[in-house]
Amino acid sequence: MDSTIGSQLQTCKPSNGMLGNPAQNGATILDSNAPPSVVVADATLGRHLARRLVEIGVKDVFSVPGDFNLTLLDHLIAEPGLKNIGCCNELNAGYAADGYARSRGVGACVVTFTVGGLSIINAIAGAYSENLPVICIVGGPNTNDYGTNRILHHTIGLSDFSQELRCFQTVTCYQAVVNNLEDAHEQIDRAISTSLKESKPVYISISCNLPAIPHPTFTREPIPFSLSPRSSNKMGLEAAVEAAATFLNKAVKPVIIGGPKLRVAKACEAFVELADACGYPIGVMPSAKGLVPEHHSRFIGTYWGAVSTSFCAEIVESADAYLFVGPIFNDYSSVGYSLLVKKEKAIVVQPDRVVIANGPAFGCVLMKDFLQALAKKVNRNPTAFENYQRIFIPDGVPNKSEPKEPLRVNIMFQHVQKMLSSSTAVIAETGDSWFNCQKLKLPEGCGYEFQMQYGSIGWSVGATLGYAQSLPDKRVISCIGDGSFQVTAQDVSTMLRCEQKSIIFLINNGGYTIEVEIHDGPYNVIKNWDYTGLVEAIHNGEGNCWTKKVRNEEELIEAIGTATGEKKDCLCFIEVIVHKDDTSKELLEWGSRVCAANSRPPNPQ
Repeated sequence: MDSTIGSQLQTCKPSNGMLGNPAQNGATILDSNAPPSVVVADATLGRHLARRLVEIGVKDVFSVPGDFNLTLLDHLIAEPGLKNIGCCNELNAGYAADGYARSRGVGACVVTFTVGGLSIINAIAGAYSENLPVICIVGGPNTNDYGTNRILHHTIGLSDFSQELRCFQTVTCYQAVVNNLEDAHEQIDRAISTSLKESKPVYISISCNLPAIPHPTFTREPIPFSLSPRSSNKMGLEAAVEAAATFLNKAVKPVIIGGPKLRVAKACEAFVELADACGYPIGVMPSAKGLVPEHHSRFIGTYWGAVSTSFCAEIVESADAYLFVGPIFNDYSSVGYSLLVKKEKAIVVQPDRVVIANGPAFGCVLMKDFLQALAKKVNRNPTAFENYQRIFIPDGVPNKSEPKEPLRVNIMFQHVQKMLSSSTAVIAETGDSWFNCQKLKLPEGCGYEFQMQYGSIGWSVGATLGYAQSLPDKRVISCIGDGSFQVTAQDVSTMLRCEQKSIIFLINNGGYTIEVEIHDGPYNVIKNWDYTGLVEAIHNGEGNCWTKKVRNEEELIEAIGTATGEKKDCLCFIEVIVHKDDTSKELLEWGSRVCAANSRPPNPQ
C-alpha cells in the first residue's frame, strides 16, 4: 500500500507518498491489503485497534507502559505495520504524537489510567489548539471494577473513575470509554473517524481486560473508512465569491495573508492558486510559516505587526483591502492587540465561513472551495507588490565577528540559514527561537513547525522526536532554548534508540529569555547544566551521537561542518553559548507590547 489517509488530512505539506485515495464520488477510502476474514482467536479488540491505526496512516505509536495498558501494548506491537516508540514520560509521548501528526496527518499515543492520562493531557491540549488529529489511547480499569465502589491505584482515591474522562472532555472532540465488547467496535471506529473529520484529538479509554478477548464483531478485517467529503452550500459559495470579488476588485492596492487554519482547511494549494491569479503581494502570519511557499515570486514575508519582516507591515497596513485566509488573531500574533488593520477593510476567510468587512457573513462555505472559485473572479492587481518593490531594501547582514569573539545569536542563525534545503525541516521552540527562526528563508520543500497558539515550553523535544520519526528522509534542525530543554530533555534518549539523525542547537543563555522581555525577575534565571555532558550521559555509548560545545563563530562553523559531513548519520547536539541579553530586536519589541497588554488595569465597574 503506497498511500493512506494521513496526508489527506494535511495537504499543506510537501508530498511524502502518503496521500489518501480519492474515490470516484469524492469520498476518501482507506485501503486494506489483508484478507477479509480473521482467525477467530485473533479476532480481538486489540488487533482491531492496531489494524485501524495502520489503516489511517499511523506506523509509529508513542507510549509509556503502565499496568492498565500492557495487554493492549502486546497487541499493538504484534501488528507488523505498527512500531511502538517507548518514551521517557507521557508529556513527551504526547508532544511526539503532535509532531508526528504535523507531517503525517495523524498521530497516536498510548498511556495508562489517570497518572498517565493527566500527564499527557497538556500535550493533547496543545494538539487541540493546533487542530491536529491525535488518537490518545488510555488503558483503563478492569470492567469488573466499574460501579463497585472500589478504590483503585493510579486514582485520587475516589471510587468515581470519571475524573480523567472529565478532564479530557474539554481538550478532545470525542471521548470513548470502552468497558464492554458489545459496542467496542462502534466506539473505536467512531472516535477515530471523528478525529479525522474534525482534525482534533480524541480520547479512547480501553479496559485492561478487554484487548485480548475474541469477539464476533472483530472476525473480519476492518472495512475501510469512507469519509464523505464536506461540501459548500452552493448558493452561499456563489454569493460569498461574488461579494468578495466585488470588494477586492474595487480596491487599489489589496494584499493577501495566509494564516494557520490553512492547515486544517487543507487549502494550501488553493491559496497558491488564488495568489497566482490575483497578483497581490503574499504575506504570512507567524503561526502559518511553512504553510505558504516562501519561494513564490511575490512573497513579502511575515506579517506580525510591529515585529513583521521588514517592509511587510508597511505594505499590509497601508493596503485598502486585505484578504486574511485562516487567521488567528490572539494576543501573541497581534503583538499585544496592536495590529494596525481595520475590520472594514478586511475579508476574513475561515475553514467554513467568510466574513466581508463589517458584513455580510457567509456560512457553510469551505475555504478551499471559496479560494478556488475566487481565483476565477478576481481581477489581477499587482499595485501593492509594485509598491513593495519600490521601497524594498535587502536585509542587512550582522556585523562580522572578530576572531574568537563570543558568539552572537544573529551570527548563529546566519549559518543555520545556509543549512536549509528541501531535505531539511526546522522545529522552533517557544522563546526567542520563534523570532530568529521566523526570519529564516525557507527553500522549496523545507519543512517548518512551531507551536504558537499554545506556546508550551519544552514542546520541541517531543515534537522533534515525532516529526523525525515520521519523515526519516528529512534531517530535522531543532532550535531549543536552555530553559525549554530542561523541561523535556529525557527523550533525546528515545531519539537515539530510534536512530534519528536530527541536529539540535541548544541555545544556552542562562534563562527564560522570552519571559525576561515580558516581565523580568529572579525566577527567570535557571541553574546552568552541562548540556553536552548530559547528552553524553544519555548516550552512554549506545547509538550514534555526537556533541559539541561552541563559544564563537569559528567553533560553530567547524561544528556545523562536522554535523553535516562526517557525522551526517548521527544525532548531533550542538550547545551554543551566548550572552544572557543577546536577543532579537523583534523579541524586545514584542515583549514590551505583550507586557503592556498583560498589565492593563481592570476596566472601571
